[in-house]
Amino acid sequence: MESETNKADCFIVEGKLALPYTYFAGRVGSKFITAIRDQKKILGVRCNPCAKVFVPPRQTCPFCMEDLQNNWVEVKNEGVVTNYTIVRYDDKHLPRRAPFVLAMIRLEGADTPMAHIVEGVQPESMKTGLRVKPVFARETTNTILDIDHFEPL
Repeated sequence: MESETNKADCFIVEGKLALPYTYFAGRVGSKFITAIRDQKKILGVRCNPCAKVFVPPRQTCPFCMEDLQNNWVEVKNEGVVTNYTIVRYDDKHLPRRAPFVLAMIRLEGADTPMAHIVEGVQPESMKTGLRVKPVFARETTNTILDIDHFEPL
């Protein structure tokens, strides 16, 4: 076996690599985001055989593989926190400075929860079962952050 490489023998160059990209959300994701942006509505898709509504929407039912892309339903702009975590460390890629609450929220009319930020409650006071509503962003970004956050009802 060879011995471990001596780090003094390694040549290291530091630098930055720019990686421009364009992301296509697909037909289902695009309709979901544009409904949030333009109409302040949250849409899901219904699987009729399974009697489930998925939010965020998906193209195919994970249980029966039914094509869902034409089965749009509007869900209510109110929901309940089913689970949450408190983000305690800052990172330049996060949408908020720590600490903040990131929660799973099941909207009325949906069978699946979506992840989003909850504001208007101290992180240590957060509880599952809290009823919340979305607060839409003043300036749109064409992302899920067109819902700026959720807040208690």
